[in-house]
Order: sequence, then structure tokens, then C-alpha cells
Amino acid sequence: MIRRYIKKLLLIALLITAGIVLEVAGLLDTDKILTVAREYSEHWWLVLVLILLQAILFTFALAGSLFLWVAAPLYPPPMATFILAAGGTLGGVSAYFFSNRLADDWVTKIEKSHTYKLLRKQDNFFTLFALRVFPAFPHSLVNYSSGILNVKLSHFIAAAILGISIKSYVYSNVIYNATTTASFEDLLNISTYGPLILLSVITLIGVVINFRLSRKQK
Repeated sequence: MIRRYIKKLLLIALLITAGIVLEVAGLLDTDKILTVAREYSEHWWLVLVLILLQAILFTFALAGSLFLWVAAPLYPPPMATFILAAGGTLGGVSAYFFSNRLADDWVTKIEKSHTYKLLRKQDNFFTLFALRVFPAFPHSLVNYSSGILNVKLSHFIAAAILGISIKSYVYSNVIYNATTTASFEDLLNISTYGPLILLSVITLIGVVINFRLSRKQK
């Protein structure tokens, strides 16, 4: 038992160290990554590399979403959406299975989050989808909460694919059309994130209504 706990602590320490090293070394700098990626943008294997890098970062709750600023300027929206959805989903599934190896103090922090409490009450596709499609919502929190709660994997994967695809397409379209002038402020425009919030809210309202109706029937 003690050995298992020590192993978990060492693993968490290693992840924290890795995140710090990546940040200090500038390896999570989107401008640098994009500059390098442009040199290989004509090679088919770059798509696989971008997907793999996202998957690795999302697995360890690191900044996988930064690849939005790499894929969107390089590829048309449909292809960028595929890259982001594939990387996000694969990383999400990996984090789902990895989450049960977290140290107890990390699990406690996640259990205190509103996301965890919501998923514990409403373990279904629509709740997961609403969280995925909501602008700027941390995917890692959904991934790890789902893994700890052992939510239905089919719901988790389907919601990840659909939710990340819709959000990625919206953002990729804005960035691709704006090319080099795209900035974070462009994504904060109400015309960009408004429909995503509306879709998320409507979905959650549907979940609440269905929950109350099912309780009345019982």
C-alpha cells in the first residue's frame, strides 16, 4: 500500500517537473511550434505528429489545446478539426484510464470540482457533450473526472468526438480566415463563442428537464 502511494507521488512529481521543463524550454510556445510545423506542412506525417503530441499532453493534463493555434493556421478548417478532434479524443481516452493512477490528494481536488459533482449526478452523453462544447472549458477536468467516476466509455468517446469537433471547427474557421492576424481576442468575439455557449446551455437544460421528469415518473 505504501509502495503504491509512493509510486503515485513520484509519478505526479514527474508530471509536474515535465510540465515546468517544457514551459521553461519554450517547447509549449505556439509561435515556435508553428514556425517548425510550417517547414513540414507539406508532409503527410505532420498530421500524425500533431495528433500524437496533443494526445500526450492531454493524457497528463498539460496544454493540449494550444495546438489549436498550430493546426488552424496550417490547414483548412475541416482538416484542422479532424486533427484537433482526433488528438483531443485520443488524449481524453488515455487520461480517462490514467486518472485512476493519480495520488489521493489530486483525486480529492478533482472530486471537489463542480464538473465532478455534475458528472456524478448526470453520467450521460448530453452532459459530457455540453461540457466539451462550452468555450474555454478545461478538457482535462472532464477527462479526469470521467475516469475517476468510471463514466460510460461509449458516452465519453462519442461526446468527445462530437463536442471537440464542433468547437474546433468554429475556432479553426475564425483563425484560418484571419490567417496571421488571428488572436485570442478574435475567439472572444460574441459571434464566435455565443453559439457554442447557447448550444451548451440548451443541452444542459435538456439534461435537467429529463432528470426531473425521470424523478417524477419514479
